[in-house]
Amino acid sequence: MIAKTEEDFNGLKEIGRIVGSIRDELVQKTIPGITTKELDDLAGNMFEKEGAVSAPKSEYDFPGHTCISVNDEVAHGIPGSRVIQEGDLVNVDVSGSKHGYFADTGISFVVGEGDEMKKKVCEVAKEAFEAGLQKAKPGSKKSGIGRAVFQTARQNDLTVIKNLTGHGIGRTIHEAPDHIYNYKDTWDDELLKEGMVIAFEPFISTSEEEVYQKDDDWTYATERSYVAQIEHTIILSKNGPIIVTL
Repeated sequence: MIAKTEEDFNGLKEIGRIVGSIRDELVQKTIPGITTKELDDLAGNMFEKEGAVSAPKSEYDFPGHTCISVNDEVAHGIPGSRVIQEGDLVNVDVSGSKHGYFADTGISFVVGEGDEMKKKVCEVAKEAFEAGLQKAKPGSKKSGIGRAVFQTARQNDLTVIKNLTGHGIGRTIHEAPDHIYNYKDTWDDELLKEGMVIAFEPFISTSEEEVYQKDDDWTYATERSYVAQIEHTIILSKNGPIIVTL
């Protein structure tokens, strides 16, 4: 969507605050011994208290309020009986809506002490997000965001996942622009617009550049790579991007 009115900005900031607070609470509560279902139940209670609804559950009938992916799982992991262990690489992805406005956010992190490479991909994902954010300006080419992400990965001897992308958001969970790649693609040279709302989410990988879908028809995973993501919902502004999910 293109945010134009005060109502648009306030609505996006409100749902952004909600999903951001749920994300942060789940990160804090992700400790060894807790199950992903227990984390998801906490998110469900928070959505209800805020008068908001989970986007994956309401829009796609996803079997959870949030997506919680562990280790080889990269995205759309289904909450369940899996017990979090020390050193796990976890991704928490929270999206929701309230009063017709949507926001999406996620973060990857290592539980306690873990493998140094797991920590590295998480750190580089943050660096790639900041690099891409510098290119998120009205009038700039959308492909410049992906170029910055890919360059950051390469500078750290890592790569990106190419078949998972960011997307437009606002009045629905997925809308135009359909894709915001993690690499430069010249056919993706659409110009960014003032007020455009996007979910920007770099996926940084240790080696593989594509994910596959597991037999549960939801979870995306890798065969042998660690992958980290960071995602925020952003309103593009001539005065700089407005991150509503901080």
